[in-house]
Amino acid sequence: MSEQILKISDDFWSIRGDFKIAGIVNIGTHASLLRRGNGKFVLLDAYTLRDEVKAEVDALTNNGDDIEAIINLHPFHTVHVTKAQEQYPKARLYGTRRHVEQFPDLPWQSQRTESDAFAELFADDLAFSVPAGVDFISSNEHLHFSSVLAYHKASRTIHSDDTLMYLQLPGLLGKLKQPEVTFHMTLAKTLEKRPGAVADFRAWAMALAEQWGDAENLCAAHSSVLLGSDNSGVSIAGRILAALQKAEKTLQRHEKKFG
Repeated sequence: MSEQILKISDDFWSIRGDFKIAGIVNIGTHASLLRRGNGKFVLLDAYTLRDEVKAEVDALTNNGDDIEAIINLHPFHTVHVTKAQEQYPKARLYGTRRHVEQFPDLPWQSQRTESDAFAELFADDLAFSVPAGVDFISSNEHLHFSSVLAYHKASRTIHSDDTLMYLQLPGLLGKLKQPEVTFHMTLAKTLEKRPGAVADFRAWAMALAEQWGDAENLCAAHSSVLLGSDNSGVSIAGRILAALQKAEKTLQRHEKKFG
């Protein structure tokens, strides 16, 4: 995997970045750049831009002056938060409760990205969704299921950190198994240990597929991008419902134990 910027539409770009575990295994990460209806730009998630990728972003955004906000959506994606703010200090900085707790000295806006008040600020261009029935900020910092999912209406693009993944196996394995949309593998460990958690999660996933049913593109962290132009099969909404069905055994086990 190498750093690159992919043009999804005239108003949306997916930034594919590097993230190495123990400095060796590169599982990748991402951010997205979008142009709002007012002509200004927003970065979804923080990433330290370098070389050709930064040059392209700067060319699009008047050397960054037209980036009006950096929106951090995953509570545990924090490696690049400070550097991104340093690169574009004029942008308003938004984050989850955990971002603010981790970096209290940064100039955070008051609205948290998991809140309805935040979503209203960008409602003309974006919709946001927080998974229900699962821990949003897990006490186990290795469990990264939940994030705030974002939907850019103009380009019909979903931006997802961990929660929804688009898995493509490399090499020969990729030819034997078709890529698929799945929920992050930590779902079983992040479902809330209470009655009704599974019902809430099912309802959220089904509502997501319905409300964002016209989505054509999916940009997912640590995995890949599903473009509408390359998708000759099931719609993204259908793939979300298929991912829910695939998780059904996990959900049933949890439901049997907790109700």
